[in-house]
Amino acid sequence: MGYSAAAPDFWDGSLADDPDSLLSSDQCVIKGEHFFVKGLVEIPVAGSEEPFSWGVWVSLSRECFARTAELWDTPGREREAPYFGWLSTELALYSPSTVNLRTNVHTRAVGVRPFVELEPTGHPLAVEQRTGMTPDRVREIAEAVLHPGGLDVRDA
Repeated sequence: MGYSAAAPDFWDGSLADDPDSLLSSDQCVIKGEHFFVKGLVEIPVAGSEEPFSWGVWVSLSRECFARTAELWDTPGREREAPYFGWLSTELALYSPSTVNLRTNVHTRAVGVRPFVELEPTGHPLAVEQRTGMTPDRVREIAEAVLHPGGLDVRDA
């Protein structure tokens, strides 16, 4: 129950040949200056034990990214305090833009993607994270993602 972005919105395929840039399934560095980790915005779904998840990228400071990388394979890393970051994935189903929403990135056990907690604002994504969504909303998202012509995502 979820969808995932392959790279931060700021990634460009031409960066793959840049020695100061890196894109893996979990971490991204752009020109040695911009640092990102992949995490999950989890949203409760009414009547389900499993949350809906958006796999998103969050920018971190150089220091927080270095700390994340240092602890990447360290058991107990989930005890680390959350890191501040900016959401770096555009989820076109939400308006206004989701890029640059304020977040806290909570490290979890080794092998589990970080939990991305959105600042509790009135943004529709932040509201859904706090209040949850219905199974009908999950179906609406699936339809929009899998069949983009079937729904005007700007109105979702």
